[in-house]
This record gives sequence, structure tokens and C-alpha cells, in this order.
Amino acid sequence: MTETRHQRALIVDFGSQVTQLIARRLRESSVYCEIHPYNKVDAAFLKAYGPQAIILSGGPSSVYWDDAPMADTAVFEAGIPVLGICYGQQVMMHQLGGRIEGGTSREFGRAFIERVKHDPLLDGLFEGEEEQVWMSHGDHVAEMAAGFAVIAKSPGAPYAVIADRARRFYGTQFHPEVVHTTHGAKLLRNFIHGVAGFTGDWTMAAYKAEAIAKIREQVGKGRVICGLSGGVDSSVAAVLIHEAIGDQLTCVYVDHGLMRAGESEQVVGLFREHYNIPLVHVDASELFLGQLDGVTDPEKKRKIIGGLFIDVFDEEAKKIGGADFLAQGTLYPDVIESVSVSGGPSMTIKSHHNVGGLPARMKMKLVEPLRELFKDEVRALGRELGLPDAFVGRHPFPGPGLAIRIPGAITREKADTLRKADAIYIDEIKKAGLYNEIWQAFSVLLPVNTVGVMGDVRTYEAVLALRAVTSVDGMTADYYPYDHAFLGRVATRIINEVKGVNRVVYDITSKPPGTIEWE
Repeated sequence: MTETRHQRALIVDFGSQVTQLIARRLRESSVYCEIHPYNKVDAAFLKAYGPQAIILSGGPSSVYWDDAPMADTAVFEAGIPVLGICYGQQVMMHQLGGRIEGGTSREFGRAFIERVKHDPLLDGLFEGEEEQVWMSHGDHVAEMAAGFAVIAKSPGAPYAVIADRARRFYGTQFHPEVVHTTHGAKLLRNFIHGVAGFTGDWTMAAYKAEAIAKIREQVGKGRVICGLSGGVDSSVAAVLIHEAIGDQLTCVYVDHGLMRAGESEQVVGLFREHYNIPLVHVDASELFLGQLDGVTDPEKKRKIIGGLFIDVFDEEAKKIGGADFLAQGTLYPDVIESVSVSGGPSMTIKSHHNVGGLPARMKMKLVEPLRELFKDEVRALGRELGLPDAFVGRHPFPGPGLAIRIPGAITREKADTLRKADAIYIDEIKKAGLYNEIWQAFSVLLPVNTVGVMGDVRTYEAVLALRAVTSVDGMTADYYPYDHAFLGRVATRIINEVKGVNRVVYDITSKPPGTIEWE
């Protein structure tokens, strides 16, 4: 297969927890990009990857640490535009002959910069005298490298934006990728389209065609078994693979006893009736709930579920005469959160049940056609494939299901209680016309009992937490600002209709510092 060669940007990761947001901003501009760790990017890598521009991410290090991560000199010798963000700016200055100082003018949070001189990087910014940005630095540039000029400054960062227009090298002390920098996305577009000359040739229609070609090349005449979790990701992956290889694909839907109310019927109906895709429906609830009995550690829950999924898929593959490949709906955020990208410096947040490869005893290879996509891109691909909007627009649902929404020990009774409460919550959200405004909403059954009074009788029952967030890609999120009347209606219904719950609370934690799911 001759691979279509899109214009490519490269993001060099120095360990920032928001590096992936740079990729999101570029993807939003129809620019293909990948994140790779600083210690994997050398002259050979650059020649093979062929980027038209490079962005150096932020990071937690100081350039003066003994083991401080640095960019390969090939980055600055490639003759292409380079943008350094926060630590990336400091690395650029340090390696090109400038000077960095630490600790004397720390800035964290909202700050305001003012323009010093006009530059294409700042086109469309500064509607007023100042521009709001988001700073997060202790060290700062104290002396610029030769050839650079200041184009914007702040009280705590006299070199807030710097430029060497001759070499097309730029640096920002702040983070343009985060939403708190008011026109940060515009700045990144100015760099990638204006300075670097990208035309924006990466679309979901193109991705679909290329992904289908790659699947056909990888699979050949082999047989693929695809694990359906009930979520959008695995469903889009299944439809994409079916379009590529037809009846060489068999889907396996495993009901582990931790699905939402009506989930199994909906998923099975969609694939058997709408797409005529071969589907095996396995009720493995006794197996999963038995293995999870007494397990309270969330990481152990995820690993048990991931291992059992593999066991069930392996068994079902044997029943259909063997399979050469296992397909999964793994996404880019799954990879980023589970392990540092390609062994990079970012800290692991949590493991995902579907990341990390297959055990050696399995003879199947992985097919993961969505591994480079973010959630909103998967939805766009689903629409490109013709999946119903009602299905593509569903809120994300984790592979481990309700297991990570029941902190502490899991029982079938707890799962049934949570299922009923969650169904009421989602029903009220839909009745209020709020479903499509919310990225994800769900209930969490807490391992806490509280005293209550029902009909003049003392109760001692469980607490249920409600969660709803707004987000673009799930990497950052904020809680949804329900009005109190809505929350009151939901709480009243749940307490009246779900036996075993006598108190309802609402989670108003953003991500970060929290995660969207509780476990």
C-alpha cells in the first residue's frame, strides 16, 4: 500500500500533563500531528517522520538539573519552524546560547501579557491592550539567544513571547494550548498555518479511507475478533473494520454484569439488525463478579477485568475456528493516561484495561484503528461511517463498566442498585434537554452509609454521588453547572425509587485535579 503523505507536525514531549492538548489544537486545525518523547527524537527519527514543523512541549524539569531533558540538536538544524512552550522555550534558549534563571519570578495561573512589537505569530490577538494567558513556571528566560527578539512580555516574564523570524523559531513562556489562554488556539494556528505554511489537509474522510486501507493491509485474509464494550469507541472500531474486511470480522459482546440498564439489548440490536455484523453475545457476569468478589483496589479491578476479557475473547475465538487478530477501540487518551507516550517522560495517571498488548500465550495480534484519535474525532469518524447520531452521541462508558463506579467491594446487589439510580439520573437529564450539553454523566455508589429518616423510620443506607462534566476530548473537564431545582428532582426520584439509597450528593471537581471517573 502506498501511504498518503499528509503534512505532519511533531510535538516533542518533555513531560507536561497538558502536552496532549497541543495535539488537540492542531487536529482542530486539520493538521496531522503526533506526540513523541524528547529522547526518541533524533536526526534519524526526523528523517523518517518528516515533520514540517516542531513544537517543544512544557515539562516539570529545570534545564539546570543534572538529568534535565534536552532536545536533540537535529531539532534546531532541520531548517523547519520550531515553537517552544514554557519548558520548551527554556530548552530552546539554553541550547542556543541564552540563559535561564530559576525561582526569582514565579508565575502560576492567570496572567496578562502586552505586545512589544508586531509579529505574524500574534495576528488576531490583543483586541485590547493586554492578552490573558496561563502561566505555570518557576524558571524563566533571563537572556535570549542571539537572533531572538521580544514580541510580548508580562510583569513576571519579560520574555513571554520571543521570535527569531529568520530561522522561524518562536517561544512562549505561557501555555497557549490550555483554554485559560484566551486566544491560545489562535496563536497555535498562526504558527502552524501562518509561520509553517500548513494547508490543513487532514480530514476525517481522509482518515477513514486510509484506516480502511491499513486494516486490509494488516489483516490480509486473516480473521478478526472484535471486543465490544457497549461504548462508542469499540462500536466505531467494529463498523470501520467491517467496512474494510466484511465477514472476516466477528464481534464479541461480553456482558460482565456491570453494564448500564438496557445496554446489552441496545448494542446487540444495533449490530445484528442495523449492520448484519456477526455477533456473539456472551453472558459472563458470574465469571467477572466472582473474580471481583472482595477486590477493593481500583487498579486490581481494572487488571482483573482486562485479563478476563482476554480470556473470554480467546475462548470465543477458538469456538469460531480461530482468529488471527483481536480488535479494540483503544484511543490516544487511553495510551497517554496509561503509560507515557512511547516511553516518554509524562507521569502515568491510571492504567486502562485495553492498553498494554496481549499476553504471550495468545497467538492473536492487535488491530487498533482508533489508537491515534481523540474521543471527538472518533465521534466524527462514526458519523462518517453512518452510525446513528443517537448512538454516536452517547456519553462515554468505560470498558470496566460500573466496576469503577462502585468504590470498594463489588456485589451484584450494588451493581443493580447503581444501575437503577443511574437510569433515573440519565432519564432526568434527557427530559431536561441537557444530554447533548454534557460530555459525560453518571452515578457513583459510595461505600458509605448515612443515617436518614423515611416515614418517621430511621434508615442507614448508601450515599450516591452524581457526576456530570463538560469537555472536548476528556483530557480536561469541568463540572456541569446544574441548577438546584434539577438536582433536587433527581435526588428525590432516586431516594424514592431506589431501595438502599438515602442520600444524594453532587461532585463539583474539575479535571485536573480530579479525573472524570472516580476510579
